[in-house]
Amino acid sequence: MKTKSTRPKSDVFLLRLYVAGQTPKSMTAFANLKNICEEHLAGRYEIEVVDLLKNPTLASGDQILAIPTLVRKLPEPVRKIIGDLSDTERVLIGLDLLPRE
Repeated sequence: MKTKSTRPKSDVFLLRLYVAGQTPKSMTAFANLKNICEEHLAGRYEIEVVDLLKNPTLASGDQILAIPTLVRKLPEPVRKIIGDLSDTERVLIGLDLLPRE
């Protein structure tokens, strides 16, 4: 079953992934995010990884309570997805790339 995105194709996605060091869960979240972006947003995304062990003060700006957390900064509205991003469908819905059911 093919589903239509709810976003215009021209939107660029600015994504910020908050992690705490090079833990297995953080590495998995980044790998999953990269795969999802390549498959669904090829050429239309930018990923910024923020390591809270190196920059703990950055967590307060986006009100990060758990890690890993993905924050979609653009397109607005800002959206957050918590976890290792292994549930592709949940991530796509969270990024507004699939319609909510």
